[in-house]
Amino acid sequence: MFFIIAIGMLWIMHGYVAWRFIPALGFSSSQTILAYTAVFILSLLPILPIALRMSGNESKIIDRLSLVGYTSLGFFTLSFIIFTAKDFILQLYPLIEGLFHTKEPLDYSKRDFIKKSVSIAMIGIAGTGTGFGFYSSRKGPTVMNQDIFLESLPDGFENFTIVQISDLHVGPTIKRPYVEDVFRKIAFRSPDLIVVTGDLVDGSVDYLSPEIEPLKDLIAPYGTYFVTGNHEYYSGVDPWLDETDRLGMKNLINTNEIISKSGDEIAIAGITDLNAHQINLSHRSDPELALASLPKDIIKIVLAHQPNSIHAVHKVGADLQLSGHTHGGQFWPFTYPVKIASTYIAGYYDHFGTQIYVNRGTGYWGPPLRIGVPAEITLIRLKKKVVS
Repeated sequence: MFFIIAIGMLWIMHGYVAWRFIPALGFSSSQTILAYTAVFILSLLPILPIALRMSGNESKIIDRLSLVGYTSLGFFTLSFIIFTAKDFILQLYPLIEGLFHTKEPLDYSKRDFIKKSVSIAMIGIAGTGTGFGFYSSRKGPTVMNQDIFLESLPDGFENFTIVQISDLHVGPTIKRPYVEDVFRKIAFRSPDLIVVTGDLVDGSVDYLSPEIEPLKDLIAPYGTYFVTGNHEYYSGVDPWLDETDRLGMKNLINTNEIISKSGDEIAIAGITDLNAHQINLSHRSDPELALASLPKDIIKIVLAHQPNSIHAVHKVGADLQLSGHTHGGQFWPFTYPVKIASTYIAGYYDHFGTQIYVNRGTGYWGPPLRIGVPAEITLIRLKKKVVS
């Protein structure tokens, strides 16, 4: 069903762009057939590597196909949006023309020239946007600073630093050099604690372990903690939990750990992905279980891949939730549908007293495209909230 829907959407999007652009170029019949054939092939490239990986085929050739296919998908997505917007505006043109009572005779030769020029300009805009978005996604994440004020924070944890990464998506297009860049940026900040809030990988342990190896040096004085995202379940969650354990991360599967510093304590808890039970029933997300053993008055920080976990996390009395999953929409205008699907999309929010921070994604997924939404490593600094 997933592939049927995906292919249908790809054909609609690619077909619409081809229909609006190719005739305007004035190609011969054979050139037109060739152009439509090329677009048809490009429409299959984003989905073909996924099908191959799901059947157990992983290779550098498939990774290169993925990069071409996903980049092409980004270009056609932007083109589809631009052409759709243009056609919508043109539908309003007769109304606007009527308001101004302009009744000049049509010059059809000039009209065809304008249509061709506009179509080429639209493709140029989409191409420029794709190039900019590609560069923005591949240059690596930005470190974003965020102070979190907690009323009951113990004095020993004043200015305690937590680095959060999320949605790194090491896989067909994000490789070891990108991971090494993430590691260097984290190591330079020397955080007290590191958290990884899911979607670390897209692929098998056997294939991707060399790419993710730099994370074995991701060491912080108070530990590195990991919770599962939805993509861990697509990629084989049990082998990946063994691998993150080997890399020195502490897996929090609806469990918690108490962090002690200077005689004071806070708790770090982690819950599985909100939809984990659909693939692994034993991994049903359970905030109540994750916090069950903790003292009532201790500061509770919950790692939860999806922001929508906040409703259940709030009910069990957590102070702060750290999440990812949304990628902040990754590129405009997809920020808008993401806002519909997710309670919170990016940055800091206060959910009826439970604070939540949503990381915009340290990598990207699908099209290597980020427009208006930078990839991020979050440097969180805990501070005591002063009550006046």
